[in-house]
Amino acid sequence: MLDRMTEHQALSDRDRAVLAMEQRSWPGPGAKERAIREQLGLSPVRYYQLLNALLDDERALAHDPVTVNRLRRVRDAKRSRR
Repeated sequence: MLDRMTEHQALSDRDRAVLAMEQRSWPGPGAKERAIREQLGLSPVRYYQLLNALLDDERALAHDPVTVNRLRRVRDAKRSRR
């Protein structure tokens, strides 16, 4: 029952901010990592851990299907090259 309740909860503000970060384009190397630290207060490593978990979260897919599906395709392509 707890799982069903969790499925219906909205994404946290941090989760939405992580997805919003992925919608932006970045001017050069380091700009995104700097923004992650300054705007989200996260290390880039932690940010990417959270992002990867979000890609498997159906709530994230419902919130931003374009971004989540794009990132899933990128992740799958990287995995298939390994």
